[in-house]
Amino acid sequence: MMRVVSALILFLFFGLRAAIAQQDDTAFVQIEAHPSLNETQNRIQIYARSLEDVNGFSLGTGWYAIALGPYRQSDAEQVLRVLRAEGRIPRDAFIAFPSAFRQQIWPVGADSLDSTRPARDITQSDPAETEEPGLPMTPPEPPDETPREARANERLLSAEERMDLQRWLKWAGHYTAAIDGAFGRGTRASMAEWQRDNGYEATGVLTTRQRRELRQQYNAVLDGLGLQTVTDREAGISVDLPLGVLEKEGAEFPFVRYNPSGDIDARALLISQAGDQNTLFGLYDIMQTLKIVPLDGPRERDSDSFQLIGENDTHVSHTEVSLEDGEIKGFTLYWPAGDEERRSRLLSEMQRSFTRLDGTLDPAAGSNAEQSIDLVAGLELRRPKLSRSGFFINDSGTVVTTAEVTEGCSRITLDTDHEARVVRSDPELGVAVLRPTEPLAPMSVASFRIEEPRLKSEIAVAGFSFEGALNAPSVTFGELADIRGLNGEANLRRLALASLPGDVGGPVFDTGGTVLGMLLPKPSAADRQLPDEVSFAAASDAIRAILSEAGIRVEAGERNGAMAPEDLTTLAGGITVLVSCWD
Repeated sequence: MMRVVSALILFLFFGLRAAIAQQDDTAFVQIEAHPSLNETQNRIQIYARSLEDVNGFSLGTGWYAIALGPYRQSDAEQVLRVLRAEGRIPRDAFIAFPSAFRQQIWPVGADSLDSTRPARDITQSDPAETEEPGLPMTPPEPPDETPREARANERLLSAEERMDLQRWLKWAGHYTAAIDGAFGRGTRASMAEWQRDNGYEATGVLTTRQRRELRQQYNAVLDGLGLQTVTDREAGISVDLPLGVLEKEGAEFPFVRYNPSGDIDARALLISQAGDQNTLFGLYDIMQTLKIVPLDGPRERDSDSFQLIGENDTHVSHTEVSLEDGEIKGFTLYWPAGDEERRSRLLSEMQRSFTRLDGTLDPAAGSNAEQSIDLVAGLELRRPKLSRSGFFINDSGTVVTTAEVTEGCSRITLDTDHEARVVRSDPELGVAVLRPTEPLAPMSVASFRIEEPRLKSEIAVAGFSFEGALNAPSVTFGELADIRGLNGEANLRRLALASLPGDVGGPVFDTGGTVLGMLLPKPSAADRQLPDEVSFAAASDAIRAILSEAGIRVEAGERNGAMAPEDLTTLAGGITVLVSCWD
């Protein structure tokens, strides 16, 4: 009799271990979740037409999930990769575990959460076909803790573990108070609410198993990201990063770069350098020129830290940096838009885990890397889609430029940093008038020539010939070939001058420094192929007429002798401005 009892105990013990191990290796691919049962059932029917192993589950919070499985975890990860790459499931699908689901709602009568049923191995035949007949069922999991045992185990939690529990409850929508680790009436009520929603007795004290389930629910969204603690001694930073989707690409002062390793277009930067407040403020300015920080979004900077949030149609970027004891450290997370739950959870984990260690990145780091004017520390700079020239016409910073640079822009800037808007445009002549969104104080303003210019007289065009590659405008000298266009147009001036596309929109000066016109784009080759030295300008009186219609007064001047070329160059530098069009 004793041998029978011992055998039964051993069977229960080893059978239980096998069941738990088997359950731990079971995983699903969750592809959608909806708050409507009808919508969930309709979506299930659509997926079931083209995919195998489609299930529907209640999540216990009024939401319903659609998931594929069950599989062994390694197989689930393979299914996720393949179906997501083929575009057959959403890109934000993720690995989920049985503890995340409650009752199965589809297929009707199925129980894919049965811990006694093996997870499907997609590399072998169905386990049901190879299972030996006659073996007894694996016994169920032993009873959970009593409320008294749960309280005793709860008292063993550290302060950080107690705060984690409150964070998990807050994420689940049951807790709204401060994360302080104190289990008062509010925390107890939120625990009871979570227990009710998940089919447990509402005692207000979570058992060890319930805490584990809540944690699994909280972390399910991060499954598949491979979150790991990275300790970079060179940068003096330790932080949790999703190494399942990112890999270290290299270091180039002051950044350590992590780029995509798979099909999720995400990136991360570790930022580390020695410096003071001036260094911090300089880094703040530089970061905003990088493509990894989209233009739209809030910016905050104080005396010892800054935060940059950038958003566009494809990505969301979050950067936070601080200065402590002469060391500037922080990080950037760049993540696909539309995947907000995973992004916000991952950002929270990075913020929570970010730790400053001794030391900063060596200024020589990456010094042998390939250099490019379009890169800063290996990161691509944000570039406008088109840059041309313009010139200031009054003390508030109003600018005349070519209409070419204002077409199809989501944003127009003056000298890269100052936003402007179109207040007048004459597409036929090709002239546009811009007004900065905030008043500017230019060094000089244009003085328009009133009298007719003299044929064959010397002229000069000021412009950003190389579209902003140089910080100052160039001056190109030439000759006024005709006071009319080739077809006798009175509002045009023909110039004998070899100009570049970046010069277009720039002022055309006479030798006395007054503006006799604005350089226009060269006619397209489809219209007529002209010699390189043939250029055209919109006449000053035509420009003044456009400005007058807009109610803008400008200075008028007459020739007062010839200026030295160096003086004309100085004048042009104060009047001419870089105009850029951005996507």
